[in-house]
Amino acid sequence: MSFLNHKLYIEKIDTYIDPPFPVARAIISHGHADHARAGHRCVIATPETIAIMKTRYGENCSDQFIPLTYRTPYEIGDMTLTFYPAGHVLGSAQALLEHQGERIVVTGDYKRGSDSTCADFEIVPCDILVTEATFGLPVFQHPDPRQEIQKLLQSLSDNPDRAHLIGAYALGKAQRVIKLLREAGYNEEIYLHGAQVKLCTLYKERGIDLGALKRVSEIKNKSHFAGKVIIAPPSALKDKWSRRFPDPVIGMASGWMHVKGRAKQRGAELPLIISDHADWTELLATIHETGAQKIWVTHGREDALVHYCHTQGLEAEPLSIQGLGDDEDAQ
Repeated sequence: MSFLNHKLYIEKIDTYIDPPFPVARAIISHGHADHARAGHRCVIATPETIAIMKTRYGENCSDQFIPLTYRTPYEIGDMTLTFYPAGHVLGSAQALLEHQGERIVVTGDYKRGSDSTCADFEIVPCDILVTEATFGLPVFQHPDPRQEIQKLLQSLSDNPDRAHLIGAYALGKAQRVIKLLREAGYNEEIYLHGAQVKLCTLYKERGIDLGALKRVSEIKNKSHFAGKVIIAPPSALKDKWSRRFPDPVIGMASGWMHVKGRAKQRGAELPLIISDHADWTELLATIHETGAQKIWVTHGREDALVHYCHTQGLEAEPLSIQGLGDDEDAQ
């Protein structure tokens, strides 16, 4: 019997991983709302995740914070916790738990492609792998995000009189889209919905250069936005807020833009398949490269990944954990 149960709870030290309710002690993998919640008495997380939580929920969103940097072992009773980069968003971490020779890795959300807004994912050998499966179907094969950002640049060239309003989740996705634009040579000011400003500022304070950014509210002349890029929360795309822009090209940056029905539902004229999660091929690679013989699959398309593991002679089972994976716009 493992020391970690199917609710990602370690009873002997009364500690949960990414719990959906307030607890005495929580290990938090990253700052997205379906993993990081306010109200825990003690939070163990990377310094970046703690900064994100305080930015989103307030300085006193937990009674105590224990910052833990990557690759630094931390003893809790007779168990050792070590964080490794997950490559998902700034500060995201996989949790390696070690006890009496058993090694369990809880990936949290992760992606394996390089991303200059956060530390790149690392393989961590283990006996039990608890992996996400957001895009856990063979149909999901993510394209190169640099190719996707070229679609946006081409649309700007083809439609110089239209504003380009891109829906991107405020934590991680917005900053990644901005950085991809910068790396592709786009140096003009990028305009932000007010909900994006705090976290973009935090990223810049953490040394991630996003270039010149400006609040939309600072510009009063509607025609100014022609040919400009505006980054906004997905919820704002159909809101009256978006009516201030001249004939906008509506874009959406998400792994779910693979699915034409999702793009249509969002009203996305310019779907950009830019995902912060592992695709099917990357999920399989992670399973094999960790050497784990037992696989627990959390939120997402669990059944397909469990079936695949069984065909490989691995023990595998789904973990349907309430609340995880609910934040679809972050995908």
